[in-house]
Amino acid sequence: MLSLLKKKSDASAEPAVPAWHPNFRNYEKLPDIKVVRTAFFVNGAAVSLALALGINFGFQEWQLHVLHNQIVDWQRQIDHDQKESNQAVALFKKFQAEEVKIIEVETFVRSKPVVSELLFRLGQTLPANIAIDSLDLRENGLSLHLTVRGAPDTAAGYAHAYLEQLRADKEFTRFDDFQMPNVVRNTTTGRLSVDVFMRLRAPAKKP
Repeated sequence: MLSLLKKKSDASAEPAVPAWHPNFRNYEKLPDIKVVRTAFFVNGAAVSLALALGINFGFQEWQLHVLHNQIVDWQRQIDHDQKESNQAVALFKKFQAEEVKIIEVETFVRSKPVVSELLFRLGQTLPANIAIDSLDLRENGLSLHLTVRGAPDTAAGYAHAYLEQLRADKEFTRFDDFQMPNVVRNTTTGRLSVDVFMRLRAPAKKP
């Protein structure tokens, strides 16, 4: 009994030698038995790329459409407000022209000295031997008629000294030309009658 079992086990332990036969299989013609084929991934990637491009193109087209509608709305608003804008521009130009006139008048008024201030300064600086008979503020300057006491030569010196005093006075910087056009001896009083004219300085022109 033991000998039979031993012989059977020995027989099963011997390596089985496969029978030899030629391999006539053509692997190129054999069907693809893979569960997921390679073409599926390639086609899926292509479809995904095309879908992404289509979505991106559609989104850009939508943005362009929205922008076009906004431009149309803005142009409609511009056309609606164009008339009022033109009227506002015309009024602004008219205002600028009137502003120039106002500035010219204001500049002229400021360039004219105040008579009360001139009289006050003249009274402060007037020498004892000179009297102001009349004062005339003209458009182009100030005219003074003076009476100077003293001998003929001395009175003339007083008048010229007073003219130089006015020329050097800082309160009369608005005047740039000081003249003494007329100097006459009054035969009745024996005093010297002197006319003094101070020309107003021309206002500086704006660039």
